[in-house]
Amino acid sequence: MPKNPHAKSSMKGRCVRRAFLAALLCVSTAVWAIDEPPAANAAADAVSMETIVVTGVQPGPGLWKVSNGGHVLWVLGTLSPLPEKMQWRADEVGERIAQAQAVLEAPEVGLKADIGFFGRLALMPSLIGVRKNPDGKKLDEVVPADLYARWTPLKERYIGRGDKVEKWRPLFAAMELYKTAIRKNGMTVGAGAINDKVEAFARRAKIKPTLIQVVVDLDKPREAIKDFKKSQLEDIECFAKTLDRIETDLGTMKQRANAWATGDLEALRALPYTNQFVACTQAIQRAGVLREAGDLDARVRQAWLDAATKALVDNASSFAVLPLDAVIGRDNYLAALRERGYVVQAPDEQDEAPVASAP
Repeated sequence: MPKNPHAKSSMKGRCVRRAFLAALLCVSTAVWAIDEPPAANAAADAVSMETIVVTGVQPGPGLWKVSNGGHVLWVLGTLSPLPEKMQWRADEVGERIAQAQAVLEAPEVGLKADIGFFGRLALMPSLIGVRKNPDGKKLDEVVPADLYARWTPLKERYIGRGDKVEKWRPLFAAMELYKTAIRKNGMTVGAGAINDKVEAFARRAKIKPTLIQVVVDLDKPREAIKDFKKSQLEDIECFAKTLDRIETDLGTMKQRANAWATGDLEALRALPYTNQFVACTQAIQRAGVLREAGDLDARVRQAWLDAATKALVDNASSFAVLPLDAVIGRDNYLAALRERGYVVQAPDEQDEAPVASAP
């Protein structure tokens, strides 16, 4: 999740947030999955081996433009995974931020627990083992045999023979497998480097980024952690879909990463997109403290739309960061702005007017 270096956290114990929200990578971006039938494993492996991840200086996908009369909101769509050795040429982004009066961070979910410094110290021991299955069970005891048979060769290939991850809940084991598979295929997980560069541009322009956050109150953090460690997660679907994606989608993930890096919008629109994290975040949302938080996807979406609308009304120029699927995916955020009467243009739909130099 993006970090705001200017804003104080709504939660004084980041360790709690990391433990509980480790699987909320995509709640904060309100993603949608486009259900595509997976290809045969052999064909997917061939595509994965044939696809070379781009390196060097790359331009990225350009910026979407949302207009409200003379007011403009420029939107950067980020993607994960991206090529590990890519150097993003972000000149246009820097110039747009230099002209902006507001920068909107990607929306996120946060926990609020006013526990203070000593409260954090007291809470830390209770976080030990939060990823493990209840009652000391191992993966082969909690996932169906057919899924475990698929897990074993993938785990040996990407993680190795160590058994630490075998004690983890299916959700956390799946996330570890996904991260290592992505890295060993020349890509990086998350959009941290992109967000860091945007924040650097904002600091240079002396703009405090706008944090868009849906906050879930955590009244009794120690009890919540204890309950979470005892509870069973409904995370078998998350586990299965992660295996599906690693088995069948690595080649396409490389193609999408290359398309983002080179600014190939046609390819980004055409390539099928599957996202196992929807099932993973749903498993977390149904657990413990988040169960009473309501529809977090809808709340995050509404929070961003409200912030974007305010920016379009208040500022001549604003800048926003959103995950790419919230820009071009099914039922995306920009389509909702279009329904509100704003003009939305993709990078390839705009006039080739040069960006004015910042004063």
